[in-house]
Amino acid sequence: MTQEQSMTTEQQQQWVREQYQLATKYLAEQGIVTDSVAVEESRYLVPLLAIWKLKALDGSFYWVIGGDLPSDYNAFESATNAREAVRHFSLKWQLQADNILKVGDKAQEEFASVLINRAEDLYNIYQQENLWSKQ
Repeated sequence: MTQEQSMTTEQQQQWVREQYQLATKYLAEQGIVTDSVAVEESRYLVPLLAIWKLKALDGSFYWVIGGDLPSDYNAFESATNAREAVRHFSLKWQLQADNILKVGDKAQEEFASVLINRAEDLYNIYQQENLWSKQ
């Protein structure tokens, strides 16, 4: 039984709400205030991943990722849909981890390892056709 199956519908909805709040807070910390969410284009894989298409007050859109992985964001233009956004974050994190490891900063090596593991997880999720059939 997966963790999602052991969660009630109410618990799953609560998780989605919490991830949305975390995503908007994360963007605010980056200096981007959100106006709305494109719910129909956002995707969730409870309790692992939430990928949000958020609209900022200035009218620009962003993909924001969160869940059981680092929070991050990209301009909407980086991907045409949530699946492609997941792929983009995977590649971005692999490059970031490579750059961290090249610098040789021992304090950052653990973070690089997390990025590598999560990037691989994201790419595996991207490749699973059945998860994206509704898109």
